[in-house]
Amino acid sequence: MIGGLATAPANSPHLRKAGSRTAVSDLGGELGNGVEEGPMYSVAAGELKIGSMPISTTAIMPSPILLWRFKGCSYGAELVKMVLLFFIWGFICCKFGWDSVMRMSVDLRDLFLYEAFLYYNPLLLVTMMVWLWGINLWVFSQANVNYAKIFDLDQNHLTYREIWKCATWMTIIVPTSMTAYLYLYSHGEVSLAASQPVLLYAAVAMVLIFPFDIFYLSSRFYLLRTLWRIVFPLQAISFSDFFLADIMTSMSKVFSDLERSVCRMVHRQVATIAWFEADSVCGSHSVAIPIVLVLPYLFRLFQCLRQYKDTGERNTLLNALKYSTAVPVIFLSALKYHVFPEKWISFYRPLWLLSSVLNSLYSFYWDVTRDWDLSCFTRIFKFSKPSTISSLLHGRKWVYIWVIGSNLILRCTWTYKLSAHLRHNYLTLFTITALEMLRRFQWAFFRVENEWNKMNSKSGIQLSTIEIGNEEDKLLSSSDHSV
Repeated sequence: MIGGLATAPANSPHLRKAGSRTAVSDLGGELGNGVEEGPMYSVAAGELKIGSMPISTTAIMPSPILLWRFKGCSYGAELVKMVLLFFIWGFICCKFGWDSVMRMSVDLRDLFLYEAFLYYNPLLLVTMMVWLWGINLWVFSQANVNYAKIFDLDQNHLTYREIWKCATWMTIIVPTSMTAYLYLYSHGEVSLAASQPVLLYAAVAMVLIFPFDIFYLSSRFYLLRTLWRIVFPLQAISFSDFFLADIMTSMSKVFSDLERSVCRMVHRQVATIAWFEADSVCGSHSVAIPIVLVLPYLFRLFQCLRQYKDTGERNTLLNALKYSTAVPVIFLSALKYHVFPEKWISFYRPLWLLSSVLNSLYSFYWDVTRDWDLSCFTRIFKFSKPSTISSLLHGRKWVYIWVIGSNLILRCTWTYKLSAHLRHNYLTLFTITALEMLRRFQWAFFRVENEWNKMNSKSGIQLSTIEIGNEEDKLLSSSDHSV
């Protein structure tokens, strides 16, 4: 799904100052902080074209292609080493975890695994989402899609390699903490075991709000500022605001589990059996569960209403209606634990089924026709609107058939996650949530592509308007003469 020119990376060491980070110019290329302006090198049709060099550069630069090949080889070797270390570390964690679980009694084993999974599966899913977002950024950079301009990022924004570096550390730290939790509990160190998820959650919170210029301060501030704008939409909604809010709707189950985990930590129910009572304050029948599940959809709903206030477009109201259809799915499901069984079966369950079908089909329709702008599936057969990311797969109908078909299926299965009364098998829930994140991952390609095409079309219209105006001025000036 990548097209366009093959561009030599401008973030290689010979184009950047030491310690600088990669930035993306308005032309879609990546520039180092030490580069002043202009495209440096581009490779098209197998030949090297050298652009303008900055005046401050005095040394003679070696060929960027040779340096890129050398850099690619060294990077590949580092990647192989990292993968091998991952496998070794993963084997050690699995070995210790399995031995620890086998030490427990059969009656306690399932309950304890459910609790351990509750604490750690939200962070594991967040780690997965960070990996996928790095892949998104890599594809955007290879396709010359200026995602920095789309998301209004500054020059110190994280590149896909830095995103993957963060994901690597998360992949190491979260399962290691989970292994320590299982090992300590199985060996009788209950208090030390209970401290493991608490320390991990506290460390994550500290890293996010740490006020000093380490751990990518500008990117953390950008994330926190965007989250604040999502929760309190008191200003005009930007693309990054509703893009992140859409991702949050796919992670509503993650937020629900985070709330339950923090609740148990606050009430000191970690590594105990007291939490398993369904009707307790942190139990599976808690009223807080549907409230947390619905919050991302309400945030997105208020964003649409704010957009309608600012622009007056009716489509924003239709989009708000889409998010409102998730509310009855969540609360009707939660009513099962608060009404008589006969009332649930005869009245509330049919309403829940109807609202689930409506939400799934409405969301699917909006994804395909509005978010992706596939024009009612015409590109499946005619491919009349080739675009930047999809141009590499131009003419391959199976790609669009797969994306549309999988989006429909996963939209329907996502209802399972939103329904509290269906959430019993934690492995099934984890799988469905992971599949929803994969659906959102492929959704991001077409959504950003659609926004990039809109920005380019607007720029083209503006340029054509300026050219027409210049031509009219020339004609008027040429006709202004004495006879």
